[in-house]
Amino acid sequence: MSENGDRARRVVITGMGVATPVGSTLEKFWEALLAGQSGIRRITRFDASGFPCQIAGEIPDFEVENFLSPKEARRMSFASQIALGVVDMAVEDAGLPERFPDPERVGVSLGTAIGGLERAFEAYREYLEKGLNKVNPFVIPSAMHNTATFHVAERYSAFGPNKTIVTACAAGTQAVGEAAEMIRLGHADLVLTGAAEAAVSDFMFAGFAAMRALPINYNNDPERASRPFDASREGFVFSEGAAGLVLESLEHARQRGARIYAEVAGYASSSDAFHIATLEPSGNGALRTMRWALEDAQLAPTEVGYINAHGTSTPTNDAVETLAIKLLFGERAYDIPISSTKSMIGHAMGASGAIEAVACALTLQRGKIHPTINLEHPDPACDLDYVAAGPREADVTVALSNSFGLGGQNACLVLRRFED
Repeated sequence: MSENGDRARRVVITGMGVATPVGSTLEKFWEALLAGQSGIRRITRFDASGFPCQIAGEIPDFEVENFLSPKEARRMSFASQIALGVVDMAVEDAGLPERFPDPERVGVSLGTAIGGLERAFEAYREYLEKGLNKVNPFVIPSAMHNTATFHVAERYSAFGPNKTIVTACAAGTQAVGEAAEMIRLGHADLVLTGAAEAAVSDFMFAGFAAMRALPINYNNDPERASRPFDASREGFVFSEGAAGLVLESLEHARQRGARIYAEVAGYASSSDAFHIATLEPSGNGALRTMRWALEDAQLAPTEVGYINAHGTSTPTNDAVETLAIKLLFGERAYDIPISSTKSMIGHAMGASGAIEAVACALTLQRGKIHPTINLEHPDPACDLDYVAAGPREADVTVALSNSFGLGGQNACLVLRRFED
């Protein structure tokens, strides 16, 4: 956040909604996380039999007809459909009206890495097979990265600041952070934020297979494939998902008597400026992002009680993130409970950070930390307190949420338990 922001203007989370491989309601999602339930299964979106990796985290229970008419749905990518769905859930959860009384004070900030590009892939194949006259006229609007942001703004007549964050795996975290910044700077009183990703397709899997980024030895045991911090981890499990959050200034939330989940206390982003596809090995990029986020929140490292790790299950990421945490927290790093939501839902790319922000807010509100599953043989380089043997009761007042993306994009949110 900007150093010039109005620090008296506090930002709170008043509504949340999710669509994930373990459930598309807030309670199903949270209960699955606490139970250590995996949402990783064999791929159904396309025939993956010829691919080295044949598993993914697909959303099993999102009912598009609950949010869109058939005509609307046909003109949207699945990413836009679930983005609109989770924001609708969050607005309802926040107890807000369908139309806001002061729409110029309502902003939108959504994140994605891939957007609706699967529509472009489909249209290109159709063009090659059937020719120019068969190209869908809605293909370009449905494929654009900012399409979901438009649909949310249109549905709620949100005339305020409007942002689409496209920073790979850091997009969800940055979208929430930028939403908080809008409110902190006085540009909006309420922001509809979050992120969505729906790119489980043959083309994406071909690309990541070429990068050797996906696990290949768990096709017959998919629930064990995502193994953050485990010595046998092979790569990240590609998934889809979305999360929507309603952020408000504390004053705005109080005026309408809103229920508050947590406070967004700090946010920062940085660049490794090192490599397009791997973290800077010293951990300095991740380190400075976490440090700046805590400085923005005006909190000391000693006040952090939980870290939701980026924790992708890739050999490099997990070790470098562990190193960065040690550099920032020193010996106290060993006393901070850490978990990876991706161990259960896989890596939903640009949507991951928003989903993990929801998990952090629920941890702060409900006093429980979800486990990291499949951590059976800890990597000696990953020797911190990764919550693994079931959920843990914990009186957490400050939580850190990390996201580190392709292209050296780093982002960190600091959430705090709300107290007047």
